[in-house]
Amino acid sequence: MKFLVIGHLTRDILIKGRRRSERVGGGAYYSALALSTFGEATVLTKLGGDFPKQFLNEFEKRVKLMVLPSKETTTYELTYLNENERILRLLARAEEIKPHELPELRKFDLILANPVAREISVETLEILKGAYLALDLQGLVREFNDGVGIGKIEPGHLRGVKILHADANEISALGSLENAIDSLKGNVEVALISDGSNRGIALRKGKVYAYYPPRVGVKDSTGAGDTFLAAFSYFYRERPFIPALKIANAFTALFLERRNYNFTMDEVSEKALEVRIEEI
Repeated sequence: MKFLVIGHLTRDILIKGRRRSERVGGGAYYSALALSTFGEATVLTKLGGDFPKQFLNEFEKRVKLMVLPSKETTTYELTYLNENERILRLLARAEEIKPHELPELRKFDLILANPVAREISVETLEILKGAYLALDLQGLVREFNDGVGIGKIEPGHLRGVKILHADANEISALGSLENAIDSLKGNVEVALISDGSNRGIALRKGKVYAYYPPRVGVKDSTGAGDTFLAAFSYFYRERPFIPALKIANAFTALFLERRNYNFTMDEVSEKALEVRIEEI
């Protein structure tokens, strides 16, 4: 199976007390690595000349890269207040990925759009909807006036998306949780609203479910939502909704425990037994 992941890879500057470090980031990074365990994953991104190319040495062993030039690289500063709280600040932003820069979408079995800094415009999104599209909401609704906040989005912009993911904060872009659920019912086939290891909400064709992920005692949850969306998007093409949701939760839990994707499907299936789902 062939996958196309679209979004900015980022240069992340981490500040923890007096320690400063850098790493590659962005939702596209984690989604592509997750999908590479199931087939051929390609990332379409934009990077500036300032991006540390050594960050991609291991990544390119698993994922194909289509890099479009940009004056700058999307760069975030993450200042950690404690293990669970951080302040996010956008230092630089690469240019938008424009409609004419998209490859031929018919070559791919799944398109996963994972923006981090509004790099996918409404016009580009409309073209992507012509394919089997999974979308992470975060980078469509981020605002950068004073730090990084959550803006609003018209529900109609999401009409035609196959699978949508947002976390419990990002979903506020559609209003209250009740309003968001009502809006999504008529616009997307599946919506996943995650809240870390707490209860999540899933919608499919108008039905609403609560799901309970495996409890994972980890300090670093970076990439969890991106992995969850990628895993579910793949499994939903292969399995019915409920089994796909259970296995995607289990896959994400194992990633968080190990901080890699080096585990077997037998391990995923065993972990999936811990996932509970109920219609509400």
